[in-house]
Amino acid sequence: MTLATGTFEPYRKAMRREIFLSEMDRVVPWAELCALIAPVYPKAGNGRPPIGLERMLRIYFLQQWFNLSDPGFEEDLNDSAAMARFAGLDLGAAALPDETTICKFRHLLEARDSGSRLFEEVPAYLETHGLRISRGTIVDATIINAPSSTKNASKSRDPDMH
Repeated sequence: MTLATGTFEPYRKAMRREIFLSEMDRVVPWAELCALIAPVYPKAGNGRPPIGLERMLRIYFLQQWFNLSDPGFEEDLNDSAAMARFAGLDLGAAALPDETTICKFRHLLEARDSGSRLFEEVPAYLETHGLRISRGTIVDATIINAPSSTKNASKSRDPDMH
């Protein structure tokens, strides 16, 4: 445990996201799911060693559960201690996976149709424990600078750009 994972807030209340992730950590059969993907997951060898399979699988589920894009999820993973903790990440010990790493893992699962198999098995398993999951959304309020809309033939503003 590093200083980054320690808490100095003894009176802090657990939030819904933390409670949800704690429950998923407890009931999802991570070892069984990893066994399904292990045959196609890259092994350590030449080049940079791959991030642990269970860690990437947890990241994949987080991204799907909260309906986040790769860049949006990279930011939320850096911003949310609950998400980082669920994925087994510690900023005091190692860097978080970037959006490209997250994207490549998602593409690996999609190319072999493993992602859909996982999302068929997990809800069935959760129902045996009396649980059900629906997808959530985290709103990403990003400010985008846009040029004025007077670059048209009549040199007037587009009424839809208000």
